[in-house]
Amino acid sequence: MSTKTAPFGTWESPITAESITKGSIRLADVIVDAATSTVYHIESRPSEAGRDVLVHTASGRDIVGPGWNVRTGVQEYGGAAAVHAGTAYFSHYKDGRLYAVNAGGGEPQAVTPESAVFRFADFEVHPMYHDLLVSVLEDHTDDTPAAVVTTLCIINTRTKSVHPLVAGADFYAAPRFSSDGSRIAWQQWFHPDMPWEGPRSIVSLANATCIAGKRGVLSCGYPSWASTGTLLFTSDVSGYQNPWKYSNGTAAPLFSAPIPEDFAEPAWLLGWSPFAMVDPEGRYGIFSAIRDGRNVAYLVDTQSQGAPQLLDTPYVEIRSVRCVSRAHAQAVFIGARADDKASIIQCKFVGSSGIAHARAEFSVLHATPTSVNFGPEIISPPRPISLKIPPSGAPLHVVYYAPRNPAYAGSSIKDERPPCVVSVHGGPTGFTSQGLSWEKQYFTSRGWGWLDVNYGGSSGYGRAYIERLIGKWGIVDVEDCINAAQALSSPAHALADPSRIVIRGTSSGGFTVLAALSIAPDVTVFAAGTSSYGVSDLRKLVEFTYKFESRYLDKLIGGTPTEVPEVYKARSPVFHADKITSPLLVNIYALRSQLKLTGMC
Repeated sequence: MSTKTAPFGTWESPITAESITKGSIRLADVIVDAATSTVYHIESRPSEAGRDVLVHTASGRDIVGPGWNVRTGVQEYGGAAAVHAGTAYFSHYKDGRLYAVNAGGGEPQAVTPESAVFRFADFEVHPMYHDLLVSVLEDHTDDTPAAVVTTLCIINTRTKSVHPLVAGADFYAAPRFSSDGSRIAWQQWFHPDMPWEGPRSIVSLANATCIAGKRGVLSCGYPSWASTGTLLFTSDVSGYQNPWKYSNGTAAPLFSAPIPEDFAEPAWLLGWSPFAMVDPEGRYGIFSAIRDGRNVAYLVDTQSQGAPQLLDTPYVEIRSVRCVSRAHAQAVFIGARADDKASIIQCKFVGSSGIAHARAEFSVLHATPTSVNFGPEIISPPRPISLKIPPSGAPLHVVYYAPRNPAYAGSSIKDERPPCVVSVHGGPTGFTSQGLSWEKQYFTSRGWGWLDVNYGGSSGYGRAYIERLIGKWGIVDVEDCINAAQALSSPAHALADPSRIVIRGTSSGGFTVLAALSIAPDVTVFAAGTSSYGVSDLRKLVEFTYKFESRYLDKLIGGTPTEVPEVYKARSPVFHADKITSPLLVNIYALRSQLKLTGMC
């Protein structure tokens, strides 16, 4: 045990900026070939100009060469690959076309016509007719947000032709064939809703049937077939995204009593899945949910209406849950621990008395390549805290990381409190994962505290918490960051020096930083700020953003720039820069194609 001391914020640390950025790779998605049970994943590689690469998980072999980018421009956030019977299908970001390639090796071949205006995403292969794919299609013939047309289409990979399937809604997502291919389900929604606000799930045999969701009121999402006649999805009827099923013409919740946890995250990305079935009959599934700002995993019996069985797992972040083999009760997902970066994780249910009584075993199929190799003793663990907002006592959810470095016993200054970074996530409808972040540990290992603020409007805490931000973006988020900073530095917590609290955020979080330093009632709470490609002029955001988010601010601000121009000006930090008194670093990037500058996520 070290006895060395030094003032907080001055500790020497082996975690350097170079060590945590060199060769960094992000796991973007995991994909399973249902015909062969082979697992693949998509890696985002900053060192290769930010391209996305489809990888054979077991061997680490790239499926496509350096010239290919497995990414789509649909909704700007994508969902770009599928694999069936050894053939991989992917969208190439450069030209928007869909390509097919032998996953064992070969050169990709285009399976859609050459087009400068079509974009494809979230595709699935028909279970019986393997040359047919269903896909979301964006038509950018007129590339203004209001004129971009989104539909569902069928792609015939043999004739290399595209055929319309469903049109009329503003957005579509998650088209999924039933196991016999006789029916298809999808999600659709209209402006000004976002996909977590009022989308509907549709099932079609001959005539489309709306099974759940109501515009602007109730949302549903992530439709997936448990069996030929049973469709699973999530719905926030209870105020939380809980799992439901549709069978024999009736939709019903899976649990007899709602669980106050979200079993799905906002669908910013196309193609993701928060659950997967793991038995041949389609009765049992592994589901992820969010509790206290971190993911948990459940085994769910979709037929009993009983309470789900909590699985013992070390992973605090679980996403892209896929079935590997129903016959062998195996699933796979991207999982991150509080003390380890994201990896591809396999879950297998082991036992002789059936899945309901089986033991869940987790193993790493593929670890994220990294040059960082520091021991667990330097890692500061996340500490979720629910604060109370005065004067109402409403909850405010934050996650605190204390200073930690095995080389130091503490501060050399008696009763000193550490400086603290207040971090604001993007979205704004999102939340901060508690999976290991070396960026946070860079600060905590130097004697700083770190505070992630899941302000009102964040996801993971139910619909009412998200709706706290309706009409109040730039107000509630700012107030919550200020309240969190003041609460953590108060005698009740004494976790931060109130004179040395700084704030930082990216994209929409960068907007909150700018607002906190320019339009907040007290712009002196934070000693300094960093805004990375933050929004400074809300009117310009509406003018230049893309279709998916083009009406997002209708609700966040309370109307359009034409309807409430005074609100847009009052909330835009660019018009209040003269009120900024704290040092401010503004990071501006010009690579829109890589960083999606006109979006807020």
